Amino acid sequence: MQGLTMTATPQAQCTLEVALGDRSYPIHIGPGLLGDPRWIAPHLAGKQVMIVTNSVVAPLYLERLKAGLADDLEVREVVLPDGEATKNLAHVERIWDALLEAGFNRRCTLIALGGGVIGDMTGFAAACYQRGVAFVQVPTTLLAQVDSSVGGKTGVNHPRGKNMLGAFWQPRAVLVDTDTLATLPPGELSAGLAEVIKYGLIRDADFLGWLEEAMPALRGLDVPALTQAIERSCAIKSAIVAEDETEQGVRALLNLGHTFGHAIEAHQGYGSWLHGEAVATGMLMAAALSARLGWLSGADVARVEAILEAAGLPRQAPSGMGSKAFLDHMRRDKKNLDHRLRLILLRSLGDACIYDETPLETLTALIEDFPRR
Repeated sequence: MQGLTMTATPQAQCTLEVALGDRSYPIHIGPGLLGDPRWIAPHLAGKQVMIVTNSVVAPLYLERLKAGLADDLEVREVVLPDGEATKNLAHVERIWDALLEAGFNRRCTLIALGGGVIGDMTGFAAACYQRGVAFVQVPTTLLAQVDSSVGGKTGVNHPRGKNMLGAFWQPRAVLVDTDTLATLPPGELSAGLAEVIKYGLIRDADFLGWLEEAMPALRGLDVPALTQAIERSCAIKSAIVAEDETEQGVRALLNLGHTFGHAIEAHQGYGSWLHGEAVATGMLMAAALSARLGWLSGADVARVEAILEAAGLPRQAPSGMGSKAFLDHMRRDKKNLDHRLRLILLRSLGDACIYDETPLETLTALIEDFPRR
């Protein structure tokens, strides 16, 4: 793939590069990276460091991260509440307040230590503070490691739509310590696997087949299997981001299942469903719609459903959420242009496309017929 280089390193570590010219940055993947000064120190802009984390991650990994930072640094921290419900401007303001109170300058560096919510908010805070300062992603959930930490999408939710406020702001580095997955709850691990499965569905049928075989090992926290899944997922995303950084075209394919999924999250209340759970249901809805358009077979849809089930993910929409609620939320999706609903669908397993010609009656029927839980 264009835009991707990979360098093997000892002890099952590897480094990928997101190729964006003078804004290129590495993704370091492997066990035992957190707290090792070799991985973060080269990417700090100056002597001021603000670590942003949450109340769940901080007791587990904050001190380990700080132990790997040089003694001559001025290190401060912001510990936010946990959960998708905190992903809003009010909590980003807490980060800005801490930066201003500490007198941090334009050569400060923010470090996001946590899952996708922390990464998105920290990146947005960095993009806006003094019109842009450095930040580093240290994702501690599988979903963040394979998706939200890579590519520079930052932002917060609004009551009328998910991720509607934000900026494209690339990190200086992404540090993926696979040891952090040992403390991840099973539901969060499954949510991350939804995004891993997505990469196979949109671009790599061989990877999808490997995932079907490897799913028991992945759910059993087998480190080599997880490392391989993370590496391949990051490689696919890195190549797509290098090709289309600001989502003018092909990058939209990374949103397979997200238009349906974001509708579920908004309707149910942010945090009621994990993001990966909503995306999983959304991907199955996209596959079922692709079949109604004549692109996928029934066997293909059954295969998608089976791998989601194997990953421990939901395959039903929320009860009480009808087609009107879905469509109202879906019409606010950022991918829509000129009031046309643009969906990511599957021409075949491993080949996604952007499609804006779905007949409304076909989409409505799909939503009405889809199983509920």
